[in-house]
Amino acid sequence: METRIFGKTGANVSFVALGGCGPGWVDQEEADKAVKLAMDNGVNIIDVAPTYGQAETRLSPWVEKYRNKFFLAEKTLKRNARGAQRQLNKSLETLGAKSFDLYQFHAVASIDELNQILGEGGAMETFKEAKETGVIKHIGITAHEDVRVLQRALEVSDDFDTILMPVYVGAMVNPNPVNDFRPVLQMAREKNVGVTAIKAICKGRWKSESPRSKNKYNTWYEPLDTQDLVDQAVWFTLSQEGVTTYSLPCDVKLWPLVFDAVNRYKKLSNEQQKEAINMAKGFGINPLFPE
Repeated sequence: METRIFGKTGANVSFVALGGCGPGWVDQEEADKAVKLAMDNGVNIIDVAPTYGQAETRLSPWVEKYRNKFFLAEKTLKRNARGAQRQLNKSLETLGAKSFDLYQFHAVASIDELNQILGEGGAMETFKEAKETGVIKHIGITAHEDVRVLQRALEVSDDFDTILMPVYVGAMVNPNPVNDFRPVLQMAREKNVGVTAIKAICKGRWKSESPRSKNKYNTWYEPLDTQDLVDQAVWFTLSQEGVTTYSLPCDVKLWPLVFDAVNRYKKLSNEQQKEAINMAKGFGINPLFPE
């Protein structure tokens, strides 16, 4: 699998990341099969969070055995220093790791949240201290709802080595300041910030109000699940300048489709990207945000 330099981290990571959300919602046996599939396909980066079901527990045997083979990225939803410290320690213990290569502020939804993180008593204090002591090596920030939060973060602080955000063809069906990833990618390139893309194979929101368990897949959005559409969607995401890696979807049943696409990856030209957007419009693919 192709590898790319993960921005200021300097790490050479596979351009597909093992999204910990997938293994978090299955039993250990199925999780083990998924992790082995990822490793067999050359994946060398894990992106996990304590909110992904049992993800940390499911991945812990693999982290303990193959820690030196993975770039390990973890997250926290805590916004204050004390809460972040407690969760950092708990995640290290659960995963059986002594340190994280990347620790990220998870799903920052607003400028107010960002200000809390960066302000007095905010979680950034814990992150910086952990970086100074070697418990974490790099600092990242993620956003799902409004990518402008990431743009603001990069404007006001040089502490961020990576960002994670939705980069998917559906966003370009109806570009909006909330979902238009292009200005953020440009800023990330200028600042040498690594980018993890998510939601590449998103078709849109589930049309019914049924609980997740009643849907076909364990993704909170409706995913594309035919090989030709997955091909175009994954290739579109990986063709965006500035994207380092794409984190696998939150259902391991979809992973073989993604790996099939990745193993035949070809960078799309600008014209081919326009064709992919037109394809998305024709198949009813829509942005997740704004609602």
